[in-house]
Amino acid sequence: METADEVLAAAAQIIDGPTAELLERLSAATAEVIPHRAVAQLASQCASTPVTAYGEPALAKAITGADLAGLLGTVTAGHAWQGVVPIAGSKHPVLAVASDRAPRGSVVVFIRYDETPADAATTLQALWDLVTAHMYRLTLEREPGALAQNRAVAEARADLAAELGEAHAATLATLLGVLRNQRIDDASARSMAVELALNGLAELRTDTQRDRVCSGEEPAGRAFERLADSLRALLRHGPVELELDAPGNDRLIPGGVAHRARVAVRSVVLAMLTQDRVRRIRVGWRWTDTDLQATVRDDGPGRLEDVLDLGQLAERLRLHDDDLDLDAVPGWGLTARITLHAHETPQPTTSAPLTALGTRELEVLERIAQGQRNRSIADDLHISESTVKFHVANILTKLDVTTRTQAAALYHATAV
Repeated sequence: METADEVLAAAAQIIDGPTAELLERLSAATAEVIPHRAVAQLASQCASTPVTAYGEPALAKAITGADLAGLLGTVTAGHAWQGVVPIAGSKHPVLAVASDRAPRGSVVVFIRYDETPADAATTLQALWDLVTAHMYRLTLEREPGALAQNRAVAEARADLAAELGEAHAATLATLLGVLRNQRIDDASARSMAVELALNGLAELRTDTQRDRVCSGEEPAGRAFERLADSLRALLRHGPVELELDAPGNDRLIPGGVAHRARVAVRSVVLAMLTQDRVRRIRVGWRWTDTDLQATVRDDGPGRLEDVLDLGQLAERLRLHDDDLDLDAVPGWGLTARITLHAHETPQPTTSAPLTALGTRELEVLERIAQGQRNRSIADDLHISESTVKFHVANILTKLDVTTRTQAAALYHATAV
């Protein structure tokens, strides 16, 4: 696909045919420009088939939404990403392309044979934007009631699956901490491991259900202490020191907000523990009667690409109009700021659309408006280029625009 005619012909070939065979046609049309073993897509707004894959049968059948969800929240639309990620239990070189031509976005992942840099990213981006727009238009033509139900089911299923998965991961991490601790003899380690496993099973049966159905309120201090207890158990037998910054007041927090905060913070801590050289994690939150602001910091390597799983958390929070803001400073560590809203957040008016952005996002947008590219912005703000891409994706979503140029124009039109 070197000429415009060839690109248009490939696009027509991809969208012309049964929807169920779309990935097969995409794979055939792109096989020469990007040789691959399989191709998979994740469309977060679809409840019935959010993940589809085509290619080598054993590989394609093993790909799950968990494999792709981190890329959905991390890969920036318009900026193809190449790297190595765990898929179907093994690490594979991939080329991932994201599109914002649907409200919740979509990602297509080409699982490649090797890590040789691909030079067809621009062509693949254009093709995937077209496919995403086409599929979303087909979705809109469905009955509105069925569409709304489809989205609600997708969001509820994603939340529940993520929460159960994180609870399971926390239990396993705690067990590993006990079994790897050289200061505990074998008999004591086995006894503690059995006790932890039994407690984990009990919590999986009761804790998530109790939290999710809670419609009342609880004091901020008590809510934070429940989080602290779970984190202490998670880190007790490992080398990572836990520092806690309890809320400065004991005002009442809605039970649903406190639950979402505990789940989100635990997800961030679990992601941080997968990095090398992390020795300290600090957790704190503040309740303002309308928002709960949680901050989690580590002293790890400070590379956003080491915690791709946080992209999945960012997407889940965005579905509830909550926010995840990440700052990764190489050599200094990662900072995650989570903002959870107690009430439905009003959409910014057209006269003040920038009010939807956080402080760091405004700093990034200001530099976009000045014409700076991602590398220059990263150097200017002393953060990684991956962190800049994360902020750019959030800016485009919050401002409801599709390009950096549109975001810059909106900044110049409204910034004071």
